[in-house]
Amino acid sequence: MNSQRLWGERARSFSKELQKYLRYIFNGHFLLVLVFAIGGLTFYYSEWVKTLNSDFPAEIIMAIVIGILVAKSPIYTFFKEADMVFLLPLETKLQSYFSKSIVLSLVIQGYILLMVFAAFLPMFSKVTGAGLADFGLMFAVILLIKYLNLQIRWHVLKFQENSTLWTDGVLRLVINIFLLYFIFSHSAMIFPIVTGLLLVLLWLYYRNATQKKGIKWERLIELEAKRLMSFYRVANLFTDVPKLRDNVSRRRWLDPLLRFIPYNRDSSYQFLYARTLLRANDYLGLLIRLTIIGSFVLAAVSILWAKLLVILLFLYMTGLQLLPVWRQHEMKIWVSLYPLPEELRRKAVIQLISILLLIESLVFFAVALFTGGLLYGAASFALGIGFIILFQAYAKNRMEKF
Repeated sequence: MNSQRLWGERARSFSKELQKYLRYIFNGHFLLVLVFAIGGLTFYYSEWVKTLNSDFPAEIIMAIVIGILVAKSPIYTFFKEADMVFLLPLETKLQSYFSKSIVLSLVIQGYILLMVFAAFLPMFSKVTGAGLADFGLMFAVILLIKYLNLQIRWHVLKFQENSTLWTDGVLRLVINIFLLYFIFSHSAMIFPIVTGLLLVLLWLYYRNATQKKGIKWERLIELEAKRLMSFYRVANLFTDVPKLRDNVSRRRWLDPLLRFIPYNRDSSYQFLYARTLLRANDYLGLLIRLTIIGSFVLAAVSILWAKLLVILLFLYMTGLQLLPVWRQHEMKIWVSLYPLPEELRRKAVIQLISILLLIESLVFFAVALFTGGLLYGAASFALGIGFIILFQAYAKNRMEKF
């Protein structure tokens, strides 16, 4: 078997799969909303940068954000379930395959780092007065640190104990943040050198500790499948994805929330989809994450129209990503056997999503009220209610089309 040819075939197959769904994602109204949102936030960001002075902790913010991105270093192996059987005997001959995977991971994640780093440049330049030459040198160092993190991550994945993965993640995160802070703040050379040596020593330790260890095929295949399912869940917001698998968690502690649903015939779909939203495909986690992130962004902006734009953007993203719950049981025949009209099903889904959007709107209302005053809070609440009413009409229309 030619490992280089195998890697090339896997990479091309993944690229085709990616392009197939990206055509649906970046098409239509979503792209239009994204352009307006980015344009509005960019304008507000540029105006906000003008108000900064040298006391603003730009170095700390950059070190934390970029440090997290550097520490999170997945390896794209393109492994499939059958590889555990067919490639296992060839493990020692796949070194070039693994090397190419690490390089590709560096290219993809390096591009993301470049976008984030470029977004921070106006703020960093305003606070520190750094020039273009400084930026180029800093980003080269960031890429080097990222490569070390990828190498460490690859060796750590060979350990059987999950605790080693957690320990390594926390340790690298702390080292990366301190190292990047020393670089961004132009500290004395001894500080970044010593911190960088700690990262190198960590890499040498894990490399020597795993010289006689084989790769953990189950773990690599599981991680690859999780990354692919994450992409499919995003793509499923815009088109049907046949390869998407359900991921269900019991979450017994949320059962009390279901007691408010009446126990009668007409509430069957409400009960079914309420459980689905609480248990399946991380809908609940998605709602919590977007609400928390939106609250932080909302608290950071001070202009009324910017706050309203943030609320509108996050409510739209939440509603759009909750709406696929409608098709969650599409392939299950027993749901179609319910002796209930289809209209009850649509009504139940729209009602449940509206309740979740209302909860998110109330959180945004509280944040706007405490950070901007009564006027900001009232405007935020009115916008949330108006969006929910319009989203109900949009959701009903989209469901009828399906």
